[in-house]
Amino acid sequence: MNINPDIPANRSPAAWSCIGQPADTPRDRILSAATELFCHNGFAATGVDTIAHHAGTAKSTLYAHFKSKDNLIEAVLEREGQAWRSWFFGQLNKTAGTPAQKIASVFDILELWFSDPEFYGCPFINAISESNSEDDRLRAAVASHKSHLNLWLHAQALEMGFSDPGALVRQMTVLIDGAIVAAQVSRDASFARVAKEIAARL
Repeated sequence: MNINPDIPANRSPAAWSCIGQPADTPRDRILSAATELFCHNGFAATGVDTIAHHAGTAKSTLYAHFKSKDNLIEAVLEREGQAWRSWFFGQLNKTAGTPAQKIASVFDILELWFSDPEFYGCPFINAISESNSEDDRLRAAVASHKSHLNLWLHAQALEMGFSDPGALVRQMTVLIDGAIVAAQVSRDASFARVAKEIAARL
């Protein structure tokens, strides 16, 4: 079922996302429908009725698996986060060189992601931008997702001899998140290269 008319029905699943992957059980169909709708149409704009309809299930089935829309959002983010990290760190593990060169390769991988026609930005950034500012559970989910890359960056900074590795991690966070948002808004993958040039000066 093609949920979004702007997305080709015969597209191949992106390695960094769960969208387009086979969904055999009602729960999987709900997750797949919610993922595609949330990521392409927005979290706030997508209601559970629409998700149930596109999943081909009853609304009661949706609530049997997910107690609320918030629970469904958390499940989508957890699954998308796992898929993206598996892809991203898989790419990162192919790189070699000094810690500085490895950090620079982060932006090459981001450019690869941005260049994918299916790129829709970071679902975690998108979700938090649409959420209640006091939604602690969602902020915890975002922090957990980001902690994987932050820990890796922290380790590289230690190897490079930074006296304050946390400072480099924060600077890199600004560059990475900024590049993601800029690429999403502009559909211009070269923002990854701009961020890479700035990172080189650090």
